[in-house]
Amino acid sequence: MRLLVTGGAGFIGSHVAETALRLGYEVAVIDNLLTGRKENVPAKAVFYQADIRYKDQIDWVYKEFQPEIVSHQAAQTSVAVSVREPVLDAEINIIGSLNVFNACLAGNVKRLIFASTGGAIYGEVPPGERASISWPAQPLSPYACSKLAIEGYLNCYHQQQGLDFRILRYANVYGPRQDPHGEAGVVAIFLGRLLAQQGVYVNAGRTVGDAGCIRDYVYVGDVVKANLAAMEDKINQPIINVGTGVETSTLELLHLIEQSIDLEAKIEFNPPRPGDLVRSVLDASEYTAIMGTTTDLGQGLKETAQWFREQTSRD
Repeated sequence: MRLLVTGGAGFIGSHVAETALRLGYEVAVIDNLLTGRKENVPAKAVFYQADIRYKDQIDWVYKEFQPEIVSHQAAQTSVAVSVREPVLDAEINIIGSLNVFNACLAGNVKRLIFASTGGAIYGEVPPGERASISWPAQPLSPYACSKLAIEGYLNCYHQQQGLDFRILRYANVYGPRQDPHGEAGVVAIFLGRLLAQQGVYVNAGRTVGDAGCIRDYVYVGDVVKANLAAMEDKINQPIINVGTGVETSTLELLHLIEQSIDLEAKIEFNPPRPGDLVRSVLDASEYTAIMGTTTDLGQGLKETAQWFREQTSRD
């Protein structure tokens, strides 16, 4: 089975490609390397340096590789960037995705897996509640708007032209290979700064000095399992949340990271960041019913910290 992973030099995409190769898939990767890293691409994967925003590049890759399954991970993933540059966000996330979908229809693609966002698409989730897939979508950032728009397009492509798809709404994903120099991925940012002996910033949830925003943190290994399960029809519903259902504040997360590397952070408390939700926690009961328990946050952070330590020692 030939699998094409868009964004396969990035954080999640490279893990999907690596695991699929181990399971016997023939794998190709598309990435423009603006945020992805060539060294993340597994050695046995075919690599195409291409940009999903450009139809001719994507069409050529599809004709060359002829994928049967597509894992669409390529995206502009930063809420902050989407607030500053909503047009750029739409160019990558909407136009780029449509180029990918159209190429699927022109080829022999049997199924497309789309990396959406549960961490942003539902809007504010009140205390004590968890957002299920039936929760009304209330996107509060351009990033969330673009992801919701793509879900709508996918439904249209399925209804009108038969494109088979699975939508995975991720919670806040963390793990090895996440970029500590970007604006998305607080775990990577905290680890990068702590290991570099730099102070860290805790953005407020509501007021400066509070414990910060509340999130549902899911380990990248669990996200990869969901992708493979969707490819193999073990997840056979159109949309599913991929998370843990466990809430953690930014300050709680920081303290767990401090424990994982035995370092104490110098903290600066910042105002709320534009576009950030105060609380986002997913109902992951459907995921766990299919896939079983998810990785404990403490254990996942230890594994992530070990990878970051190894990278720091190499540098």
